[in-house]
Amino acid sequence: MTQHMVDVSAPATGPGARWWRDAVIYQVYVRSFADSDGDGIGDLPGIRSRLPYLAELGVDAVWITPFYPSPMADFGYDVADYRGVDPIFGSLDDARALLRDAHDLGLRIIVDLVPNHTSDRHPWFVEALAAGPGSPARDRYIFRDGRGPDGSLPPNDWESVFGGPAWTRVPDGQWYLHLFATEQPDLNWDNPEVRAEFEDILRFWLDLGVDGFRIDVAHGMVKAEGLPDVGWQGQVTMLGRNILPYFDQDGVHEIHRSWRRLLDSYPGERIGVAEAWAPTPERLACYVRPDELHQAFNFHYLVADWDHRAKREVIEESLRTAGLVGAPTTWVLSNHDVKRHVTRYGGGDLGLRRARAAALLMLALPGSAYIYQGEELGLAEVLDLPDEYRLDPQRARDPEEGRDGCRVPIPWSGDEPPFGFGPGRTSWLPMPEHWRELTVERQSADPDSMLALYRRALAIRREHPALGDGPLRWLAGPPGTLVFAREATAQDGVERSLVCAVNMGDRTVRVPAFGPVLLASGPVRTEGECLVLPPDTAVWWNGAGADSAGGD
Repeated sequence: MTQHMVDVSAPATGPGARWWRDAVIYQVYVRSFADSDGDGIGDLPGIRSRLPYLAELGVDAVWITPFYPSPMADFGYDVADYRGVDPIFGSLDDARALLRDAHDLGLRIIVDLVPNHTSDRHPWFVEALAAGPGSPARDRYIFRDGRGPDGSLPPNDWESVFGGPAWTRVPDGQWYLHLFATEQPDLNWDNPEVRAEFEDILRFWLDLGVDGFRIDVAHGMVKAEGLPDVGWQGQVTMLGRNILPYFDQDGVHEIHRSWRRLLDSYPGERIGVAEAWAPTPERLACYVRPDELHQAFNFHYLVADWDHRAKREVIEESLRTAGLVGAPTTWVLSNHDVKRHVTRYGGGDLGLRRARAAALLMLALPGSAYIYQGEELGLAEVLDLPDEYRLDPQRARDPEEGRDGCRVPIPWSGDEPPFGFGPGRTSWLPMPEHWRELTVERQSADPDSMLALYRRALAIRREHPALGDGPLRWLAGPPGTLVFAREATAQDGVERSLVCAVNMGDRTVRVPAFGPVLLASGPVRTEGECLVLPPDTAVWWNGAGADSAGGD
């Protein structure tokens, strides 16, 4: 296929106020990005060795999933020590070196913070078990007596996100709360010692040089007073319309305000990003009010179907609600917790075409965009992993919902697994043989590859004054399409605009075009003053005459 582009270079990210409002942030799942020592598990030195690739790709920042000491019951989201690095991932010196190299390349580093729960191997929880009921050590967590005459029933009817009761009984008869795995006891955020500890953890990493934090389960730390029953039984999901007594409680916002004050006390625009699964966009906007966190993941956009009405509705609602509090919107297609969007969009050639178009749509929208490692290679979900590799604790809820398939390491080079992932012959999750066609090495040599598309789109996004933060104006388009203009005044005082058109229908359409094509996700051609746009295709062009297209 032919891709149209402009000849622009991507300058390194430099210091600047409010960089986060339109940053492109690349998510690294640390176990699966790059292995430096041949044990088949990705690590910090591996990430460090691949930083030039990320700089060349054109992203502004890198978010790294947890690398702290952990028993790995939930692959690092069960933290035993918040101020260290697990030996399988390296050392604190490796973290310092990674930060130094990233900053030298103009890349910022965001790390995961896991404040809703610790590991059951954390010294605090070990102490709590030994101390017994009513002790100050137990008050750091949520311990309760059971119900029933002998206390043999859980304190309430809450269920774990991973399936089964959210309570586990300890030998002395009390129960502790865990909204996730039994190895992840929930902290008690009404305890001042917990709040002080996490402020100190934030300072530790900020002093080391990190540029921000992605806050895991940012909506879950505070539970409703009295821990009332939910009152219904059903599968607990992170994103839903149900009001739950353990998610999205108003008390979380006091915590985020205190963290924002701490972040603002450091130079360089350090940021906080909320993983907040709120029931409505209005509730999500509360997390990014001017005195709270800087960004919140837009999961409503992620789960929207490949349908022009569904996408437009969530785009408009996201922009409206974020605008109410003056915050930027974020856009995300995949992450380490959901099936890859190539698969969700239909799989095979259809899913790949839609994923290419989705990339141009996302990167043309106002605000900040997140790229999950491997999506720039067009990776699909690995659906046929052998059972012995399927170790995700979420499978306890539903064997078909495990997240292992989106966490398979990414292919770098060569013709056989593990495709340059590391110096060894294995990877912790096996890689499909057919990924030899999708390696970074092969795609770098192919001007029509998904990787080439991402590199060109990110280069244009950096260079074009109308992209990034700013307004969006809808234009009229044929049925089944989204067409909009992005407009801004360039440094030379000239008004510049870029038009994005996406055909989500099942028929080829013609879109009025009044400027040169910059980039297309698939084959397009010009007929007179129109672009001929096949199904599942997106195109950008300089919109000198966008006004003539009209709005709807």
